Amino acid sequence: MNKNEVFTVLIEDMSDTGEGIGKVDGYIWFIKDAVIGDEVEAKVMKTKKSYGFAKLIRVIKPSPDRVEARCPVARQCGGCQLQAMSYEAQLKFKERKIYNNLLRIGKFTEDEIHMLPIMGMEDPWRYRNKAQFPFGLNKEGRIITGFYAGRTHSIIENEDCLLGVEVNKEILGRIKGFMNAYGVKPYDEEGHRGLVRHALIRVGFKTGEIMVCLVINGKKLPYGEFLVESLREVPGMTSISYSINREKTNVIMGKEVVNLYGPGYIADYIGNVKYRISPLSFYQVNPVQTEKLYGTALEYAGLTGDEVVWDLYCGIGTISLFLAQKAKKVYGVEIVPQAIEDARENARINGIENVEFFVGKAEEVLPEQFEKNQVHADVIVVDPPRKGCDQVCLETIVKMRPEKVVYVSCDSATLARDLRYLVDCGYEMGRVRGCDMFPGSTHCEVCVEICRTKQ
Repeated sequence: MNKNEVFTVLIEDMSDTGEGIGKVDGYIWFIKDAVIGDEVEAKVMKTKKSYGFAKLIRVIKPSPDRVEARCPVARQCGGCQLQAMSYEAQLKFKERKIYNNLLRIGKFTEDEIHMLPIMGMEDPWRYRNKAQFPFGLNKEGRIITGFYAGRTHSIIENEDCLLGVEVNKEILGRIKGFMNAYGVKPYDEEGHRGLVRHALIRVGFKTGEIMVCLVINGKKLPYGEFLVESLREVPGMTSISYSINREKTNVIMGKEVVNLYGPGYIADYIGNVKYRISPLSFYQVNPVQTEKLYGTALEYAGLTGDEVVWDLYCGIGTISLFLAQKAKKVYGVEIVPQAIEDARENARINGIENVEFFVGKAEEVLPEQFEKNQVHADVIVVDPPRKGCDQVCLETIVKMRPEKVVYVSCDSATLARDLRYLVDCGYEMGRVRGCDMFPGSTHCEVCVEICRTKQ
């Protein structure tokens, strides 16, 4: 088929990134916004040798799993790939994605995969405690904010994302009002001009505390005291700051944060553990599901109170402090110095003394502590970034021979790869359970119990 040609196809599957997949005469088509079971009319956009990409024109016959998207800009915005799919079907899709990655990438047999039902949400809306909104100008020269359209840096105007908290809308309105009143310009990516790049908003779901941090292309925020005056009228406003980012980069936050109001952080709880969260801290965005995920990690660790535990990629100590309640000693490792400062403070404010934190790469700190200082581990918990564990880190885990490894993953593909290595080196896969931290999107967390075989 040629570009712009229109064709009809039945959607039989979905890709890991949420595109509908259909076949015409054996040729595979990827069609965004299509749902398994849809019969659709689509227009050819791009073709390769064995597959192509097409744009959804209309749904001829909807799938039983198709629902009306609640967000008016769901198709334009890149954030919610699955909003046209019922929540029950989303959960099945995510379970299947984890299972298939273990089969195909991990090369595990069906008998080796012990999957428990995925942990979904009772209400899969308004769950995000954090949002980052880019600022720009529309064609008429008006200041807008919202989210980037999929695979672009074109802003889709939307101040009330249905995944985020309702107070975001009021805060963004006040920021825009301040910018208009004092002539503060939004950032222009192409010309590297203008000041306000993004607004980071964080809310403590249990404390009600709110943080706002503007990311600016400059050394200071003019008339910042007037922004503070306006934002302080929002109930719960606890911390106002700005982050300096003058680089030509896709990275949102700068390394320097200047405090304008409040202590420079907010607090929130996961279970009965209190956490201090700074603008640069990594903190899970869905607190309801985080409690379920970390509870599962703690269950899989099987702690009795006598174990030495290592928590790799520990962030601000969220999992470490959860584990410390049941462990003899917990060591946390994280590359971001400010996160470790927060982790140590989090241990202090909770009165938890059986934890110790190290700044550095897990693949460097772990071998050093094991080989030079003979520090052992009964249990190792890993919660790596999307790229998975570093190879040296995996090799050191195998050398340390912990009885258990608990792997928390945000990407089941790299998880499957790392699991294969551990199983080939004397471990076996125990329970596997998905946790839907990101309803509406294709992303899913997963927790795996890994046990050393008795040899």
